[in-house]
Amino acid sequence: MRTEARTSSAQPSSAQPSSARPRSARIRRPLAAVSALALLAPVLLAQPDARAAAALLALTAAFAAVVALLPWPAGRITLGAAVGAVAGASLLVDLVYPGPYRLPAFWLPFEWLALLGLLFRAVRGLSDRRVGPVGGLLGLAAVLLPLRFSLRTPQGGAAWSVVGVLLSLLPLLGVAGAALYLRVLDARRERAVARARREQRLEVARGLHDFVAHEITGIVLEAQAGQLPDQEPGETAALLRRLEEAGLRALDSMDEMVGALREPGGESGRDGRSDPPGREKASDGATTRRLGLADLPELVTRFGATGAGGTTGAPRATAELAPETAGRLSAEAEATAYAVVLEALTNIRRHAPQATEVTVRVAPGTDGTVELTVTDDGGPSRRPLLRRRPGAGGTGLAGLTARAAAHGGSLTAGPGTPGGWRVSCSLPGR
Repeated sequence: MRTEARTSSAQPSSAQPSSARPRSARIRRPLAAVSALALLAPVLLAQPDARAAAALLALTAAFAAVVALLPWPAGRITLGAAVGAVAGASLLVDLVYPGPYRLPAFWLPFEWLALLGLLFRAVRGLSDRRVGPVGGLLGLAAVLLPLRFSLRTPQGGAAWSVVGVLLSLLPLLGVAGAALYLRVLDARRERAVARARREQRLEVARGLHDFVAHEITGIVLEAQAGQLPDQEPGETAALLRRLEEAGLRALDSMDEMVGALREPGGESGRDGRSDPPGREKASDGATTRRLGLADLPELVTRFGATGAGGTTGAPRATAELAPETAGRLSAEAEATAYAVVLEALTNIRRHAPQATEVTVRVAPGTDGTVELTVTDDGGPSRRPLLRRRPGAGGTGLAGLTARAAAHGGSLTAGPGTPGGWRVSCSLPGR
């Protein structure tokens, strides 16, 4: 495959089918209603003079249970707002509860469990800006909840209150720690997905720059050369043939990049046709044939046939590959070497259209490295044929320098001796 684009076919782990949440909501809502009824029903068994206090405790516990079970957000009400309301209501009841001291002991365990469930959901699901205040308020409500009973008992005192707070604090810390751990895992997974998507975009951008832009540059220059007067019919036919071949190669590169981005769907493409022979299948289903050093002679020959400026005075382009370099580089490093040569030849087309001598040399270096150079003689000074808008381009060699550095190599570009331009790349062997 001419591009190096790969797919990140894995969906974010947090992504669920569209029917998952409605199915969960269908379970959660009836469960919340049943829980609320179960917590409110004992109010009918309370003594008439204590029924108002019992209703207050039951409503608080039922409110916490319902919020803990329902899916959020619900309309405009977010999870943070609902959790804050539950924590505030619980703390308010701690302060103003007017009834007998025995009644809180019945609803207290249910409310405490609901507060722990809400703490887990809040710590794991709220935004960074809200998780601290809301989680802190909720944790305070859960820790102080035993005081609603212990401070009102006749035999109670500071000792029982401290024991109750500690017994409430230890499980709360465990729940908060587990939720925080899962929150960290979720954040790492989201960052990994974001990195994978960014790498995919960069791979596609590199493919567009390295291959499609190279062919389009050749097409533009050939079209400009075709406007020259007094051309022979044979030259015109050859030019049109080269235009057709370059256009087909560009379309092929685009097709391969689109196929790499497409969701893996088995051995055939979206239109039902099988992949052409010579392409490898990656583990995620994308076609990933890489170009390397062995493909440089064909690239250089094609460049020499087209010419730097698309004119009949095509430069003499030669490729010198030392046999010792075969198999010395990894597949990724060979693809980078191919991209360096492709970018250098594209720049010769754009900026040195009258170069008469272009040489691509690949030779073994010291310490197992591979040294790659692309040189041109510059030719007579002339304004480049390819006119581009100001500020366009200029990122190819910078990106390739970063790619070479990622392999432990280096890339330099500058004026040659005695003239022209020289691009040198050194890549370590495997």
